[in-house]
Amino acid sequence: MIAVLLRLALIAPSLFVVLPPHNPVSAACTDPAGPGVEWRRCYNDSTDLSGVDLSGAMLREATFQRAYLIGADLSGADAFRAKFISADMTDSSLAEARLFEADLTKAILVRADLSDADLRTARLVGANLTEANLSGARITGADLRNATLTGATWVDGEKICREGSVGRCN
Repeated sequence: MIAVLLRLALIAPSLFVVLPPHNPVSAACTDPAGPGVEWRRCYNDSTDLSGVDLSGAMLREATFQRAYLIGADLSGADAFRAKFISADMTDSSLAEARLFEADLTKAILVRADLSDADLRTARLVGANLTEANLSGARITGADLRNATLTGATWVDGEKICREGSVGRCN
C-alpha cells in the first residue's frame, strides 16, 4: 500500500499540466488606428485622426469628443453609444456604421457619408449635416434638434433638404 502511494506521489505531478491563466485576447487603446481595431471604451478626445481607416472598427462606448476625424473612414464601424461630441468629421465615411445611441451633439458632419448608417436614438443636436448623405439611414428616435440639414440627401435617397433646413428636412 505504501509503495502504491509513493508511486502515485511521483506520478501525480505529471498528470496535471500547468497552464498560464486565461486572458482573452483584446486590443489595447494604445493600438494604432487601422481597419477593425478594437477601441472599445477608449478615450480619443481631442485626438487628430484625420484620414485614418477605422473601417469595421469596434468603437463601442469610446469617446472622440472634439476629435479631428476629417476624411476618416469609419464605414461599417460599431460605434454603439460612442461619443463624437463637437468632433470634426467633415468628408468622413460612416456608411453602414452602427451609431445606435451615439452622441454626435454639435458634430461637424459636412459632406459626411452616413448612407445606410444606424442612427436610431442617436443625438445629433446642433450637428452640422450640410450636404451629408443620409440615404437609407435609420433615424427612428434620432434627436435632430437644431441640426443643420441644408443640402443633405435625405433618408429616402431622393429628397435634398432645402436651404434653411434645421431640425428637419424641408
